[in-house]
Amino acid sequence: MELGWLLWGTAVLLLLHVLMELSPTVNFALRIGFYCVLCLVASALAAAACLLINGGRTVKNMRIIKAVVRTFKYFFGVRFEVKGLENFKVEGPAIIVSNHQSVLDMMGLMEILPDNCVQVAKKELMYMGSVGLIIYLGGVIFINRKSTSSAKMVMSEVAKTMVAENVKVWVYPEGTRNCTGDLLPFKKGAFHLAIQAQVPVIPVVYSSFTTFYNPKTKLFTSGKIKVEVLPPIETKGLTPDDVTDLTDRCFSTMRETLFRLSGRPS
Repeated sequence: MELGWLLWGTAVLLLLHVLMELSPTVNFALRIGFYCVLCLVASALAAAACLLINGGRTVKNMRIIKAVVRTFKYFFGVRFEVKGLENFKVEGPAIIVSNHQSVLDMMGLMEILPDNCVQVAKKELMYMGSVGLIIYLGGVIFINRKSTSSAKMVMSEVAKTMVAENVKVWVYPEGTRNCTGDLLPFKKGAFHLAIQAQVPVIPVVYSSFTTFYNPKTKLFTSGKIKVEVLPPIETKGLTPDDVTDLTDRCFSTMRETLFRLSGRPS
């Protein structure tokens, strides 16, 4: 009986391997499926560790989450080339803004996440089982993107908390995932927040994933991601009237960097 199960298991694995080699769609579906299962299992294990070590919701749990997620790259053959980490070493709090490409962004985020840094995310993520639990325990700030007034109230509280608790806040200013190899127009919330709190903006740029990950073409292979942390942009002395200029300046700098890292003409 045991030999029979072993033979059947081997046959199934061989069949899956052949299908993955022959069909990009099957390869993509299996790899994405494995990624989702890995996220759920790893989140459950990390949540238990966070509760045992730190007792509940705190930004300190990000160290545990970071250690767990940084192992994911070995499962998927993803390599990172990072420059500019010294630019995170600013005095006091800061707003970190980065491009947002896919579900794989979590690996890139945890590869370089500085200490005492929380993310802003849509509240729907809270309801994603163990993944929702672990990001809650990590201190992620949830906003209701469908309610402008609610989001503004949350961001106003974030500004106060950021300064009082000396934490950095990570925001995706595009507002949604974008796997086109370019940037979507930036929403201004992060830049309003930076000026309100009078803290620097630190841009972070990840090279395009499109050479190894593209849901439209069902592409998901191994690959290299170049990451660059750019010098902080100061906001001291700026007023709400400067938000548009700050947003445009950051967008232009990040777009040029994205094209350079991705080997694409600007």
